[in-house]
Amino acid sequence: MTSIPRDQSGEPNPLHALGLEQLRRRTSMKWRTYPADVLPLWVAEMDVPLAGSVVRAVTGAMELGDTGYPVGTAYAEALAAFAGKRWGWDDLAVERTAIVPDVMLGVVEMLKLVTEPGDPVIVNPPVYPPFYEFVTHMDRRVVEAPLGPGLRIDLGVLEEAFRQAVAGGGRAAYLLCSPHNPTGTVHTADELSAVAALAERYGVRVVADEIHAPVVTGEARFVPYLSVPGAERGLALMSASKGWNLAGLKAALALAGPGAAADLARMPEEVGHGPSHVGVLAHTAALRDGTAWLDAVLAGLEENRRLLTGLLAERLPGVVHRQGEATCLAWLDCRALGLGDDPAEVFLDRGRVALSSGIPFGSGGAGHVRLNLATSPEVLTEAVRRMAAALG
Repeated sequence: MTSIPRDQSGEPNPLHALGLEQLRRRTSMKWRTYPADVLPLWVAEMDVPLAGSVVRAVTGAMELGDTGYPVGTAYAEALAAFAGKRWGWDDLAVERTAIVPDVMLGVVEMLKLVTEPGDPVIVNPPVYPPFYEFVTHMDRRVVEAPLGPGLRIDLGVLEEAFRQAVAGGGRAAYLLCSPHNPTGTVHTADELSAVAALAERYGVRVVADEIHAPVVTGEARFVPYLSVPGAERGLALMSASKGWNLAGLKAALALAGPGAAADLARMPEEVGHGPSHVGVLAHTAALRDGTAWLDAVLAGLEENRRLLTGLLAERLPGVVHRQGEATCLAWLDCRALGLGDDPAEVFLDRGRVALSSGIPFGSGGAGHVRLNLATSPEVLTEAVRRMAAALG
């Protein structure tokens, strides 16, 4: 696969477009969970105006009254074209895709296809908290295989988790977060190939959550799990949600490797009734016509990563921050600050900054916080100032 082509159209940085007064008019979770004096840098919503292609698609649907039920493969075709251009992945088979309401509900449906109640599902903590919540709610058992040095997959630990998961002769699945939330780690082709080999050796089915795939910055290169050798029996979920800030426009795609086509075909028809038709139109437009906007956001996120590194060194030198290569999130190790297991609570109470507590991310999360970088440099600077003031 070749390196990611970047659009050079000169699109302005969307992270510079909106002020706090405009943002506080929003009624979504990010802006309405906490009082108005709190800076919300927690949930993964971006402080940006929407891409023009998305606005046009949604506005056009409203003007036509095109608000019925979703149908067709335009979304999958747009993703296939995007994947070929962006990641050099030319083997995304549209006929092995299905629309699902969103990535996490798609994960649930894929896990239902390859596991039974009580079966183990392996995850790599610290990891996205809904992995725990959704898996346990569907009566599966979470098994942790913590990330290793450098916040990367520890293949030895993963193999032991696989071995134990299937020791009784039952079925097991591995819920892979790729790119990884909250660390921003981008798994390499070699790492993913090794994962696929282990999964085949132990008969573990891989379900890859790849929602952050478009949000990869710098020189890092996203590798789709289904593109690596040995991943033929894998399943994956993708969406334009994180790349284009479309969480409120529900629609995602489930993808199957050639060896998992029969599994995907068993997914109940009613699952495909859950996505929003307008959401499908929005995601399709984003993937098809929104790459210049996406690249402007990625450039802004890269600037904010550098800004955060400098701000922490200046104001909070006790915080350990390993810059991620993907997502709009930063994973901050605050254990040296002496704020206990939940520093997010201290930063909220004393500094009026809302961050995500590390505790729900599983093993390795205590003493950490997750910070959303997808805001203006001014808001990010003020947030770090408040965090530092909270220590006084």
